[in-house]
Amino acid sequence: MRWETGRRSINIEDRRGMGGGGRRGAGIGIGSVILALIAMFFGIDPSIVLDSGPSPYLESPPAQVSPADERSAELVSVVLADTEETWGALFQQQGARYVEPRLVLFSGAVESACGYAQAAVGPFYCPLDQKIYIDLSFYEDLRTQLGAPGEFAQAYVLAHEVGHHVQNLLGISSQVQSLQRRVSRTEANQLSVMLELQADCFAGVWGHNAQIVQLETGDLEAALNAAAAIGDDRLQRRSQGYVVPESFTHGSSAQRVRWFRQGVNTGDPEQCNTFEAQRL
Repeated sequence: MRWETGRRSINIEDRRGMGGGGRRGAGIGIGSVILALIAMFFGIDPSIVLDSGPSPYLESPPAQVSPADERSAELVSVVLADTEETWGALFQQQGARYVEPRLVLFSGAVESACGYAQAAVGPFYCPLDQKIYIDLSFYEDLRTQLGAPGEFAQAYVLAHEVGHHVQNLLGISSQVQSLQRRVSRTEANQLSVMLELQADCFAGVWGHNAQIVQLETGDLEAALNAAAAIGDDRLQRRSQGYVVPESFTHGSSAQRVRWFRQGVNTGDPEQCNTFEAQRL
């Protein structure tokens, strides 16, 4: 994937090195590496893992940033700029204005409008402040723990979170949350799966319409591998040895790959309606 000469987004907040670990009171504990991997689902509902109580992070001297992290920071800035152009054009075609999200880079822990989060929750989107939060160390975990290397895999992670932002702007997220409060847990989980698969499809729509990033041989496979790596079935089998489909909240590996590919192949958000699809 070629991106180095691309435009950087101005919608970046770099909070790396600003602490967050100095919070008083109980933290968010993850009992094992496997549970941490499960928590690192893309697009996780922050209310599940975040403490919304007051917990200001403490500023500290800037942490030394590794060359790999600095490259990842540059990469996500270019990818974010590309999503801005892609979704800006798509919204304009519909006579609407795309409100660009902001991307917050943090290390260790962060305070968001959705609450206080530690890095173990993975990348997430907070609809209350319309910001995406990423600890770049997640990309190392994506490569080493989940077996999904490649820069386009990293781009997919961000594009998926931008997909949640698009859902928020279109009112889809609020409609789903309203429905979830009126149905059973199993039905609520199924609605969550549909929401996540649509975000995967929206990530593919960006991949199809990318204007700044230039894809190369192997890039699509890297993103498909990343989508498969965080399927509910694969993570459940890895953590507990068996699969419970009714507890899925993000979709199986096959489903995530299918809907990301749907977006890539069509480039059309209208083809991402998982809520009316005969087959997920």
